[in-house]
Amino acid sequence: LAKLTFAEDFGHDSPPAPALAPPPVRVGFGYDVHRLSAGEELWLGGVLIPHDKGLAGHSDADVLLHALVDGVLGALGQGDIGTHFPPSDPQWRGAASSLFVDHAMKLARAQGYALAHTDCTIICEAPKIGPHRLAMRERIAQLLGVDTGRVSVKATTTEGLGFAGRGEGIAALLHRPRRFSN
Repeated sequence: LAKLTFAEDFGHDSPPAPALAPPPVRVGFGYDVHRLSAGEELWLGGVLIPHDKGLAGHSDADVLLHALVDGVLGALGQGDIGTHFPPSDPQWRGAASSLFVDHAMKLARAQGYALAHTDCTIICEAPKIGPHRLAMRERIAQLLGVDTGRVSVKATTTEGLGFAGRGEGIAALLHRPRRFSN
């Protein structure tokens, strides 16, 4: 019985190959909330959802894409969405949140990172997210440049508790949301 532990145990004098270091991994967290308001469109995950109220905000107020952007920027150590797209700047009034995702992903690619996966949760009583889930996953995957299988979109209610439970707003968050590696 022989135990092979050292290079010389293998019968040659060449040194062992250096161990490959795992690539650095970055993980960011995103969370956003906007109030529901009559007369506004409801954009979630880059998809226009028919509903009697929409989200109010400086841009299109897509809480899911805003949480995604914060997750990417956080993983990169690049601040938050308000740093890059201040609500005081009139050029972002009514802007599509897809522009914010595109900006964040360009920053990630410039640093040599690629998305591994994202896991999103929408918190609201209404509208029902299930009928729109696949469209959101497909749109987010398109924006991120990944396969739909790398994008998870889930929804939950607060059982009538808090601002979401009272139908005053919608929140979105990402769990271990942005895993980047280069």
